[in-house]
Amino acid sequence: MTQRVTTPFGATSTAAEVVAGVDLSGRRAVVTGAASGIGEETARSLASAGAEVTLAVRDPAAGERVAREIGASTGSSAVRVATLDLADPASVSAFVAAWEGPLHILVANAGVMATPERRTAPGWDLQFATNHLGHFQLATGLHSALAAARHARVVVVSSVGHVNGEVLFDDVSFTRTPYDPWAAYSQSKTANILFAVEAARLWAAEGIAVNALNPGRVWSTNLGRHMANPPSAFDPSGATGVSVKDIPQGAATSVLLAASPLVAGVTGKYFEDCQEAEPFTAGVRRGVADFALDPAKARRLWALSAELLAQAGYPLA
Repeated sequence: MTQRVTTPFGATSTAAEVVAGVDLSGRRAVVTGAASGIGEETARSLASAGAEVTLAVRDPAAGERVAREIGASTGSSAVRVATLDLADPASVSAFVAAWEGPLHILVANAGVMATPERRTAPGWDLQFATNHLGHFQLATGLHSALAAARHARVVVVSSVGHVNGEVLFDDVSFTRTPYDPWAAYSQSKTANILFAVEAARLWAAEGIAVNALNPGRVWSTNLGRHMANPPSAFDPSGATGVSVKDIPQGAATSVLLAASPLVAGVTGKYFEDCQEAEPFTAGVRRGVADFALDPAKARRLWALSAELLAQAGYPLA
């Protein structure tokens, strides 16, 4: 049994504290969903450490506003904006085709939560398509750029919500199963972790580290916009293990995995509160479920994801 990875940081650490003293000069990063919330804070922290950062966003106008603010607050002149709609495989394909040169850091941060039942053009459930398939297509499409960077890192933002449900391999888009917004969300977040497990295995020989994480409950972002009554806080006592955070704290684990030398070489893991997570225990809202780290399920998801993209006309290179 391998020793659990720990760091001096914790639930209340901020992204700025995690990246303090880290030099990312010469490194290139892509952060999806970087026009607001945790993604914006992650991009700001990486830029403050000297990285060239591309904000991959659906709304380029919003991205440009954030890029200017990050540039002003960090002094960086290397914050760029590129259009990316993860629910549209044509948009992901265009982003990949336009990328040139190595990529040292990919933060798969963008996501939607508990949306009403909606399907993308190929017929996929919106949450599965946005949270998992789009990032799967993006990461595999940028694989050669990640390999060229030597010791690249891929960071996948999942959620404690994954513990509520596995991937419905025979019906990932709820065509026969009654749609439930939370079941769809849980499935997509489990898929995030399974992707990290299999990518870590497949890409280890190329020095690409791939890890997933739970950012904690951060209700001050746009993620809860589809909830009828999004709470301003949840379980503030911490009695069930939930970490309620502000945005700088919520971005800390992403930044740790993207940039910190403390986790160099660590791959195929799931983190929360800047530590490798403990196994999930029923009744405690933290930890990682066994099914999310299952290598057989990770391989099955990879094959299914590749098949779905190929059926839509976007086979893996």
